[in-house]
Order: sequence, then C-alpha cells, then structure tokens
Amino acid sequence: MSILDQLRTMTTVVADTGDINAIAQHRPQDATTNPSLIAKAAQQPEYADLIHDAVAFGRQQSGDSAARLEATLDKLFVNFGVKILGIIPGRVSTEVDARLSFDLHGSLNKAHRLIRLYEDAGIGRERILIKLASTWEGMRVAELLERESIHTNMTLMFCLCQAVAAAKVNATLISPFVGRIYDWYCKDKGVKDIPIADDPGVSSVREIHTYLKKFGHPVQVMGASFRKADQIVALAGCDLLTIAPDLLVELQQREGKLVRALDANAARSADVKHIDIDEPTFRWMLNEDAMATEKLADGIRRFNADLNKLRQQVAKQLTHA
Repeated sequence: MSILDQLRTMTTVVADTGDINAIAQHRPQDATTNPSLIAKAAQQPEYADLIHDAVAFGRQQSGDSAARLEATLDKLFVNFGVKILGIIPGRVSTEVDARLSFDLHGSLNKAHRLIRLYEDAGIGRERILIKLASTWEGMRVAELLERESIHTNMTLMFCLCQAVAAAKVNATLISPFVGRIYDWYCKDKGVKDIPIADDPGVSSVREIHTYLKKFGHPVQVMGASFRKADQIVALAGCDLLTIAPDLLVELQQREGKLVRALDANAARSADVKHIDIDEPTFRWMLNEDAMATEKLADGIRRFNADLNKLRQQVAKQLTHA
C-alpha cells in the first residue's frame, strides 16, 4: 500500500482544491474550498458553465448592481459545491466572505443564503460545512448556526485558544493551518526550512488534537495548509487532513510503512491543563501569540483579495449581455 492508501485507513482524506477534475481523480471523502481556490478554478475553461449559470442567476435578482453581484458570487460558490458533491460521498466546505469576519449578523445572513441555495439545488445541510474565520465573532456565528443544524468549519486557525473557543461553541470541525504557521516561523528565524521534529505547524496541530481529545470535545480536527508531504505524514491519525492535489500525488507515489502519529486514546492520559475560555481570555491569548495574531489578520486579507479578483471577473460578465 502507498503512504496515501495507508493514511486513508487512519485519517479521513479531504481534497484541498476547487478543481473538480482533481477531486474526481483522487476520490477524497470530503472537499474544502476557499475564495483563493475557487478564483483559480474559475480561470479554467471547463468550468465556464458554472460561471455562466451563476451570472444568469444574478441577473434575475432584484436590487442594485452590488446586490446582484453578491448573489452571483454566492451562486457560483454553491455551483462549485454542488458539482463537487456529485463526485464525493461526504461534505464540502463553503466559505463566508472574509469581509464579514468581524460581522456577526452579516455572517449569519450570508451563511443562511448559502444554505438556502444548496437546499434549492437539492443538497441537504448535513453535507455542507460553512467556513468561518476563527475570530471571536466567528465563534459566535458558529454557535448560532450549529443550533440550527448548520455545520461549521472554523478556518484560519493558528493557536490553541481558537480551538478551545471553537469546541466551546460546538463547531463541527476546525482547520488548523500547518503551512502558514511554518511559513511565519521560517521567515521569523531567517531559515528556508524547519525539520519536521521542530516544525511549529505540526506541533500546533498535535497540541490542539491532544487537548480536544483529552477533554472529550467532539469537534473534528482537520490539519490544513501543508507545504510538504512530511508534514502530513507527521499528523497521520488526525481526524481529517485536507491535502492539495500535488501532495496527494506525491503521497500516492511514496512507499514505506506509515506510523500513526496522533492517537485519541493516548491523548486522554496526557498531562494537559484545562482552559476556561471567555472573550477576554480568548483575545488576550491570541494577542500574546504574535504568529497567530499576524497570520489570522493576513489570512483574512488574502482571502478578501482573492475574492475581490473573482468579484471583478464576475462583475464584467454581469454587465455584458
């Protein structure tokens, strides 16, 4: 068995891409998208029909040009999600506009619109994960959505306090970002690489996984944002891992014995201190972690920038018959 095949026996493999052809090739259980991935996929001619359908939908909506543009983008994200769900057996993650990362009511409204579009397309909410930035406001949104059986994926996660807050509000899934943590520390230390044994991104996921399993939180941990295959190998046994197509290929071609690195049963006996999280504690712990503070803000800006590129692309089509 390849490393990837062995990984599938202990971890749910998720495709980190908006490329539907790549998803069909690698047969993941779930798939996750974000504005960056959708913007990239939307450039490919084979997905033009998804854009055209969204544009036609947007033109039929009431309101001013800005409202029609937002409706078109919502439909485009859902179109990709529906297409992906026709291939995979599990769930797809669809992200709320990064501009709403600190807007509780705006995020709630956006999530409800996305769910309605999915349900209008015949997709039940149990197959959708609404992705929210791991801000304090994002946690409050997740709490309200989960009460409605709308499942959430807390993204842009870089430290333990974010994971603890997500568990407290009963978020379905969290996505700690291995690669972006690794990037920050490489830059901070002035090095090109950090050995896996010292990789702070890998260590962060291990810490989060241990804490949540220790205290019996049902939230699923999905390591994300990998820079190299060895980071994935080092987290074998995590609930889920979302992996880009190039790394899926590398793992499929790699041979050898894969050893489980994370074990929920072992975590229950770990010597870990319980954290009582509230808003002041969350904000202080996040503030004290320079990497997490910077990468959360940077991630929100980057997702917004990529969404703006897609917004410009779609706006041109809306204004041309």
